[in-house]
Amino acid sequence: MGSALWQPKVDTLGQADVVVVGAGSAGCCAAIAAAQAGRSVILIERYGFAGGTSTQILDTFYGFFTPGDQPRKVVGGIPDQVVDALDKTGDIFLRPNTYGAGTGVTYNPQRLKHVWDTLLQGAGVKMLLHATLCGVEHDDAGRIAAVTVHTKKGFGLITAKRFIDASGDADLCHLAGIAYERAGEIDPAQTLTTTFCMSNVDLSRYERAGGKRMLMAKMAEAIELGCHALPRKKGSAHAMVHEGCIATVAVRVDYKDATDPEAMTQAEVEGRRQAFIYEDFLRDQVPGYENAKIIGLSHHIGVRETRRVYGEHRLTRDECLSARQFDDQVLLCGAPIEDHRPNADGEDETAWAYVAQGGAYGVPYGTLVPKGRDELWVVGRCFSATHDAHASCRSMGQTMSMGQAAGLASALSLERNEGAAELDTGELRDRLRAMGAVLEAPTRVASTAADAWRDHSARGALT
Repeated sequence: MGSALWQPKVDTLGQADVVVVGAGSAGCCAAIAAAQAGRSVILIERYGFAGGTSTQILDTFYGFFTPGDQPRKVVGGIPDQVVDALDKTGDIFLRPNTYGAGTGVTYNPQRLKHVWDTLLQGAGVKMLLHATLCGVEHDDAGRIAAVTVHTKKGFGLITAKRFIDASGDADLCHLAGIAYERAGEIDPAQTLTTTFCMSNVDLSRYERAGGKRMLMAKMAEAIELGCHALPRKKGSAHAMVHEGCIATVAVRVDYKDATDPEAMTQAEVEGRRQAFIYEDFLRDQVPGYENAKIIGLSHHIGVRETRRVYGEHRLTRDECLSARQFDDQVLLCGAPIEDHRPNADGEDETAWAYVAQGGAYGVPYGTLVPKGRDELWVVGRCFSATHDAHASCRSMGQTMSMGQAAGLASALSLERNEGAAELDTGELRDRLRAMGAVLEAPTRVASTAADAWRDHSARGALT
């Protein structure tokens, strides 16, 4: 006699106007924007703190400025609120970048966890941490009506009128059967990186010995002589907010499918192995690092791309590099294409391509709306773009701006009783401008990033 299939008990956890899946920088800004517009919001996050890549892996926001000697500030609104909160406590500084991406906004990621909490709670967002998305329910018209999450209490159902997928891996869209491109299907997928931090670094000694130029030469020499099995010839190490500490983007793990748990297990182990190869190399070969030690590894390995949803518009390489502008653009990006490719014959394969004349391109609203959907937006690294365009527009300045736009759009769609794909983008753009978003490429250039910040933000305190 056969036994019945086990059916888990599903309790109702809540109901909201808007549910946001994923509390990375995009999801947090989406939740804050929707809540500030007067909507009830539930933010679902699988870890115990918000921030995603901004608090788990990196310590620098890129994308706020166009690269080059005369930067333009192209991000504003809620992202400025985040930076201003960090600035008040001295947990942030502008870092001139010598690796190609432009000025970075370097911060204390531990303080940022608290900043995200404060901004989310201040806006009235209900956070549900330690909750993993595991199911989707549709109504009779095929629209998403609810999501199922798993917590330590078991399974729970959350219903909503609008949904925002900020999961990074397009998990909500995947479970809902929405079409997407998998990384590696068309173009080679970008590599993965475990970041690490080191303490007790004598940065003055390091700079006197030649700084970055010396480090790059030492890395190439180590590979040539075979004295340290470094995975790449180039990599970055920069000063943190914390005195005598550095953070890195140096580890390079060839692409593993980050939606495959067995592949990710291999990637996590390999990333940690490489990190300590770098520690040995730095202590042995680089002046100023003789007494340094790794004090922290990224919460998990950094993933640059997995699933990219097919939206109402698909951002392309040509649109980025030609500084294309759109009637419905809801954010700007001046970041170069930064494509971290697998190594070939020991050569470093990071490919760079820059926006024309140091400018910025517009990102259309349609890149945030899965094709044909009324109730759903997608933000962050799973938004609608080709591989090359994604390699430019994945900076956190842009993902925060995506979240800001989608969160406000979700609120506006409820106000107007309009679906996501048919929303009046003119009104959306007007309201984004009122929030402080930068939607038109600035014509004035600044001599420094600090000047650009003062030109386009309320506080203007960063130096």
